[in-house]
Amino acid sequence: MTTTGTFTPRPGAAPLPRMIRAQAALETRMLLRNGEQLLLTVIIPALVLLLFGTVDIVDTGEGEAVDFLTPGVLALAVLSTAFTGQAIATGFERRYGVLKRLGASPLPRWALMTAKTCSVLVTEALQVALLVAIAYSLGWSPHGSPLAVLALLLLGTAAFSGLGLLMAGTLKAEATLAAANLVFLLLLVGGGVMVPLEKFPDAVEPVLRLLPIAALSDGLRDVLRDGAGMPWAELGVLAGWAVLGLAAAARFFRWE
Repeated sequence: MTTTGTFTPRPGAAPLPRMIRAQAALETRMLLRNGEQLLLTVIIPALVLLLFGTVDIVDTGEGEAVDFLTPGVLALAVLSTAFTGQAIATGFERRYGVLKRLGASPLPRWALMTAKTCSVLVTEALQVALLVAIAYSLGWSPHGSPLAVLALLLLGTAAFSGLGLLMAGTLKAEATLAAANLVFLLLLVGGGVMVPLEKFPDAVEPVLRLLPIAALSDGLRDVLRDGAGMPWAELGVLAGWAVLGLAAAARFFRWE
């Protein structure tokens, strides 16, 4: 006679890496199922590249327009996902009490933020793949070091994530929605994405170059268009914004 097996319950939380992976996968699925967020993070950057890369609307200076626009649109994709999309989604999660409940779960709060960051990176990887494919179809010819590009994208993500979480954790959800979209539009126009910063007045240009979107756009452009080495000045600007934004978010973020 065969004896049946004995099953011993093992109550307790799952291993931390597994919890982070599961939460990151959930965050990514929620983002990709959200039509409004998908429009902001994927469709708008792709349309900007297609429209301004094929129609001579904006004077992008010497050389092919796609060579100027592609680095700027890659920076725009990071801005839309790490800052605007994350700020809005996190702001409404905070309003509806989702963050409060997740903060009381076995998943530590720092691990929840890690999962959100992983979700942002996965989304950005999909964005970059799509935008690079579109750029190549328009005749883009990139140069420079992939390592420099990766460093810029990661530091840009850290800078914009800190600012997005700071906004989401201190403002009301409706205010975050309005402010994040307004900042997105202002930086789209004045951050060197579509219009070279040299086109702006001399008194304004040095200030605009200190913005994280301008540093990311210029750094990517120096590498991908001009074949420059590691853009230390732009990396320094992004690192400064990342430290300030993440430190302020850690200090002032409210979970409810």
